[in-house]
Amino acid sequence: MAETLLTIDNIRKTYGDNLILDGLSFDVHKGEVIVIIGPSGCGKSTLLRCINALEPIQGGEIRIDGELIDGNSRNIAQIRQKIGMVFQNYELFPHKTVLQNIILAPVKVQKRNKEDAVKEAEQLLDRVGLLDKKDSYPRQLSGGQKQRVAIVRALCMHPEIMLFDEVTAALDPEMVREVLDTMLELAKNGSTMLIVTHEMNFARAIADRVIFLDGGEIVEEGDPEEFFSQPKTERAQKFLHTFEYESVKHHEHKED
Repeated sequence: MAETLLTIDNIRKTYGDNLILDGLSFDVHKGEVIVIIGPSGCGKSTLLRCINALEPIQGGEIRIDGELIDGNSRNIAQIRQKIGMVFQNYELFPHKTVLQNIILAPVKVQKRNKEDAVKEAEQLLDRVGLLDKKDSYPRQLSGGQKQRVAIVRALCMHPEIMLFDEVTAALDPEMVREVLDTMLELAKNGSTMLIVTHEMNFARAIADRVIFLDGGEIVEEGDPEEFFSQPKTERAQKFLHTFEYESVKHHEHKED
C-alpha cells in the first residue's frame, strides 16, 4: 500500500446548530484518486474547504504528511502550498492574462524565479492545449478553457494533493469533456486527487475509491466498479437510481 498522504480523523463541522460533517474519517494514499459523491447539501464541498483550512472544524483533526492542518497555525501558508484547489467558478483574476494568473503565486508566494515559472506555465498550458491563449484575458476564454487554466494554476504550485470541487458544474455540456480529459490525464500520471463531482460515468472511470456521503456521514465507500454496479446500502442504491432512466417510448404497433 502506498504511503498515507492525508488523514481525516473523526472531523466535525457545524454552522451554528446545523451539523454539516459528523465524525468523518478516512485516509488518502499517495497517487490515489478518491471521488466523493452524494446528494446536494451533504457536506461534500464543505469537506474540501475544511481540508484546505478555508473552513474551521469543530472536532477531530486533518493532517497532511503528518502535519496538522489548522487555519490558526503560524505555518498554514506553507501547509496550504501542499494542497491545490480548483473551484467551480474558476477564481481567475479578470485583469490579468492567463500567464499572469498562473505565475502569480509561484513568484509571489514561493519566491520562485520568474523565468522558470513562465517556462513551467507554458509547458503545462501546452499540455492542456492552451498555450496559444497565454496572453488572453479570462473574459476571452470559454468556461472549459478557464477551468483548464485554473487547473494549470494549481499544478504550478507543485501541490502534493489536488482538490476538485464540482469543476464542471458551471460548464456547458460540450465543455465538460475537455476538463474531464485533463483530470484523467493527471490521474494517469499518478497525481493524488480528491474529487467532488456529479458526473457518475467520469467518477466510475477515474476513481480508485468512491466515498458516498449523506447527511454529513460516510454511508458507503469502496471500489468504483462494485459501488456503481452493486451498491451495498439502500441509500446508495436510491441515490444511483436517480441517474437512471427507463425508456418511456414503446414502439408497439397498434392494431387498426
